[in-house]
Amino acid sequence: MASITRRDSIKIAGAAMLVGSTGAAFAAPARAKPLVFGHRGCSALRPEHTLGSYAKAIQDGADFIEPDLVITKDGVLVARHENNIAETTDIARHPEFASRKTTKTIDGEPQTGWFVEDFTLVELKTLRTVERLGKMRSESSSYDGQFQILTFEEIIDFTAAESAARGRTVGLVPELKHSTYFTGINMPLEDRFLAVLAAHEYTRRAPVEVQSFEVANLRYLRRKLGRPANIRLMQLVGDNAQIPADVVATGGTLSFGAMTNAAGLREMATYADVVAPQVRGVIPLGPDGKLGKPTAIVADAHAAGLLIRVWTFRPENHFLAADFKNGDGDGARNPMGSVAEIRRYLATGIDGFFTDDPALGRLAVDGLTS
Repeated sequence: MASITRRDSIKIAGAAMLVGSTGAAFAAPARAKPLVFGHRGCSALRPEHTLGSYAKAIQDGADFIEPDLVITKDGVLVARHENNIAETTDIARHPEFASRKTTKTIDGEPQTGWFVEDFTLVELKTLRTVERLGKMRSESSSYDGQFQILTFEEIIDFTAAESAARGRTVGLVPELKHSTYFTGINMPLEDRFLAVLAAHEYTRRAPVEVQSFEVANLRYLRRKLGRPANIRLMQLVGDNAQIPADVVATGGTLSFGAMTNAAGLREMATYADVVAPQVRGVIPLGPDGKLGKPTAIVADAHAAGLLIRVWTFRPENHFLAADFKNGDGDGARNPMGSVAEIRRYLATGIDGFFTDDPALGRLAVDGLTS
C-alpha cells in the first residue's frame, strides 16, 4: 500500500503558507459574469478527463476545467469520474488485466469492473480512454483510443501552459472522489492532494475550487489550508433525501436536504465557500417535465455568504427540460435548447455552472450580458 513520504509531509505542512502567500486569484471583487465550468473538460465532444477534452474546453472559453480525482495503487492522483474504469477506458480489451475484474462496494453501491486503486500508474498508462455515451455522443466517440489517463500533476502543467499561451488564467475545479472509501482502504486522498497543490507554482496562485459530496474532507481541508486567497471549497449536494457517504459511515443522518435549508447553509458557510446543487435543485421539473418555480436555495445561499454553482447542463434533448427540447430525437444535440435552459437558470442569480459543452455555456453568459 502506498505511503506518504517525508518530502510529501513537508509539502503538506507548507501548503497553506505557500498558497496563501502567493495566491491572489479571489482577492479582487466578484466577477459580474457567472463562471463557466467545463464539466470533465468538454465532455459532450471529447472523451472526459482527457487532454482533448480539457483543450477543447479551454479553447471554447471555460473559466475552469474539472479533474475528478481518484488514486492509483502506487499513490498517484489521476483523473477519472469513478474509480471503476470499465466504462471509460479500453481495459476490457486488455487480456493481461482480465483477472483483476472484481466486485466492490463503493459508497454503499456494489460495482463490478476494474478499479484504479488496483493498478499502478505505469499500468494505467497502457490504457486508452473511450466515450461512455457513445451512441449519443458520436463526435466524442470518434476520439476513442486516442488519449491516456492523466495524472493531476499533468493536468496542472497543461492548464498552466494553456494559460500562458492564451494570455488568460484558467482555473481548476478538482473533485475528491470517494474520500471515505479510499480512507477505509488506507489510501486517503487529502494530504496527497494538498502536497500536489503546494508543489506547483500555478496552483499556488491560480484559482482552485475544491469539490466534494462529502463533508468531513472539506472540513479537514479548511483546517489545513485556512482561507487562502486563491482557493475555495465547494460543497456538492445531491437529492434532498440522500446522505453524504462520510455521514453514513459514522452513523449520522444529516441529509443534503437538511444541509441546504437556510440553517444548513449557514452551517455550511463555516467550512465552505460555495454550495453546488444539481440543476433541478434550483428549478425543479413539474409533472409535465417543464421547469417549475425556483426554490429558495439561491437566495438562502447568498444570505449565508455562499456562492452558488449548479451542475450539470448537457446539450442533448435527453437531458433538457421539456421547455427546451426540439423534434430531432431524444439523443440529438440541441445547442440552442441548452443555451435557453442555461439562461433560465442564470436569471435566478446563480454565480456559475457546470456544462458538458463550455462553448454553449460561454454563449449563454456572454450573449445574455451583452
